[in-house]
Amino acid sequence: MIRNTLLAAAIVASLSGCVSLGPKAPDSLLALTPTATAAAGSGTSGTIGNALVVIEPEAEARLAVTRVPVQIDDANVAYLKKTMWVERPSRLFQRLLAETIRARGSRLVIEGEPGASNQHLSGRLLDMGYDARSRMAVVRFDAVKESGGRIETKRFEGTVPVADAEAAYVGPALNEAANAVAKQVADWVG
Repeated sequence: MIRNTLLAAAIVASLSGCVSLGPKAPDSLLALTPTATAAAGSGTSGTIGNALVVIEPEAEARLAVTRVPVQIDDANVAYLKKTMWVERPSRLFQRLLAETIRARGSRLVIEGEPGASNQHLSGRLLDMGYDARSRMAVVRFDAVKESGGRIETKRFEGTVPVADAEAAYVGPALNEAANAVAKQVADWVG
């Protein structure tokens, strides 16, 4: 019995250098943190028919991953080294939009699919990364607002200068740019 236990321990120890249970974690994981949040204990009420449903934006392939894109020139994209988003940028942006609108306290805001509501906010996340040419963090969003059959669209953009193409600078700049866009959208939605 003791011999089997020692043998099993030796096998596990010898394999520990060969087996990986997942990819190595990057040096930095980025998230979006809202600058405007609803106060604890605050709430709104209404019906599903008049709730604003914030739908996850569509995104092209370079943004549909957890890596942070770096636009090198008009045709070339790279990804920021040793840095990733904690989840898809479009999902992070959906949550940021919903929380920024919810923080105003004037309407019932839910996240998800259109369902039975008459009011939807959707769109396409065009950019959420670093532009090496301008040395800027860029967030660009084409919003689509639907309310009672009426549809409106508008493009929003936020840019923030970045000192160097490293996570320590790019992450906070992307968060600032995303919050600026979310505020613009919240003002537009009302």
